[in-house]
Amino acid sequence: MNTRKIILSMHVSLDGFAATQNRALDWAKFDDELFDLVGTFTDDADTALYGRVTYQMMEEYWPTAADQPSATKHDKEHGSWYNNITKVVLSRSMRGKQLKNTMIVSDNVPTEIQRLKQQPGKNILIFGSPSAAHSLIENNLIDEFWLFVNPILLGQGIPVFPEMKNRTKLQLLKTKEFACGVTGLHYTLDTH
Repeated sequence: MNTRKIILSMHVSLDGFAATQNRALDWAKFDDELFDLVGTFTDDADTALYGRVTYQMMEEYWPTAADQPSATKHDKEHGSWYNNITKVVLSRSMRGKQLKNTMIVSDNVPTEIQRLKQQPGKNILIFGSPSAAHSLIENNLIDEFWLFVNPILLGQGIPVFPEMKNRTKLQLLKTKEFACGVTGLHYTLDTH
């Protein structure tokens, strides 16, 4: 049986932060080419995994993004994808909530996520969600990383990577430069 891949897609400052202390991403740069690349990720995924905070931000925007008069091509495509996929939220405070197309994981996160990876389906994407990503990184559950390095030094904020007890070797698969100044780095776990 093939296991589904968990792919992390995250903007990162040059000094390694995924967001400011107050979770702002106003420093992250985007362009149509970057959105098109992300569209290839969603084509191969039927599940998104979030922490509570990111999930709530997504829920405020994406369910109706395609319906707005100013909706872009990206808003329409990503909004449609978001409304039709399964969402998995790592959250203790949302324990027991029943939400459409959404599974809440509050306990035994490594076991539950490993079980999810074994189920039939396409890839599982994590967009942002540094706290959720930390939990999965610590348990070697992320298979691929797409890090979008922005040309900015934040000085402080929420780090992309948690403090780790063990080394995790990665192998660079691809780099991609975008006109907006962002450099995409695609890594997989190095199994050698």
